[in-house]
Amino acid sequence: MKTSLLGVLAVATCGVGLAACSGDDGASTPTSLTLIAYDSFTPSEGIFDAFTQETGIAVEVVTGGDAGELVAKAVLTAGEPEGDVLWGVDNTLMSRAISADVFVPHRSAHIDDLDPQALALVENDLLTPVDTGDVCINYDKTWFVDKDIEPPASLADLATPAYKGLLVVQNPNTSSPGLAFLLATIAQFGESGWQDFWSSLRANDVKIVDGWTEAYTVEFSGSSGKGSRPLVVSYASSPPAEVVYADPPVTEPPTGVIESTCFRQVEFAGVLRGTEHEDAAGLLVDYLSGPTFQADLPLTLFVNPANTTVALPQVFRNFAATPDAPLTMDPATIEENRTTWLEAWRAAAL
Repeated sequence: MKTSLLGVLAVATCGVGLAACSGDDGASTPTSLTLIAYDSFTPSEGIFDAFTQETGIAVEVVTGGDAGELVAKAVLTAGEPEGDVLWGVDNTLMSRAISADVFVPHRSAHIDDLDPQALALVENDLLTPVDTGDVCINYDKTWFVDKDIEPPASLADLATPAYKGLLVVQNPNTSSPGLAFLLATIAQFGESGWQDFWSSLRANDVKIVDGWTEAYTVEFSGSSGKGSRPLVVSYASSPPAEVVYADPPVTEPPTGVIESTCFRQVEFAGVLRGTEHEDAAGLLVDYLSGPTFQADLPLTLFVNPANTTVALPQVFRNFAATPDAPLTMDPATIEENRTTWLEAWRAAAL
């Protein structure tokens, strides 16, 4: 017989002795858990109903800025967290959180189904991979057709005169995709060349804004904002999002992806050290990495599920870019050099 989440929770909370489960106040099992996430965490309405029905525990989602802001706050509140589970720490920021002892270990009940390359990034079950994606340069197809200009084919092309004044990017100090793009340039050009590349971008009139929303929905010409810049740092999954949200409907996305510029991003969820409901929080992480929640991700957060048993919807298969060899970097290398790189970026780009 399949064991319900409620049964697992009962065992976990009552295993310390019958006294823990006596009485009617329900103190051993929380009535709710707080999931902390970034602002763009927008799963389907009612997605946590199944978890609540199984466990009797409601889920309150509290959002607070970009992933970088979430991790900075989690580091400051380590051991005395403002919630129970954190969603959205990625491979560009995870080492910072781990070194600050933000999380406690939890081994997902779905670990055998999760992307093995994503799992390999974490030791001691401190985080559970929940999705993967790629940060890439997106371009406005119509703009380039109308101007009879070929889109850039590489990162190096972005700094050439043909693309002067066309690119908008995010500040890596304030934006997760901005940091991923910075790391992509370091991975591509190496320690000896990436600062020169950014100096060339600055001379080529790159525009730098605080976050993805401003870059993509305001400054970029290919989406809702109808800005003036036809090149933007966004995601490999932005084209299917353009199809899903198009009004009036379209059959082809108005945007494309330059796959040679993509940097692989993996997002994780973890149980926050200091939560008063560690066992219940672990069950929530299990749910986040399980098939019900994972199947919701492609058409709400527009990311690839980390759970490999989940099939992608057709629009995602049709239009999301799937780079064969995305740029990557070891999380420990990022942690060791992040502060130095960000300081050097300010000197080269601003």
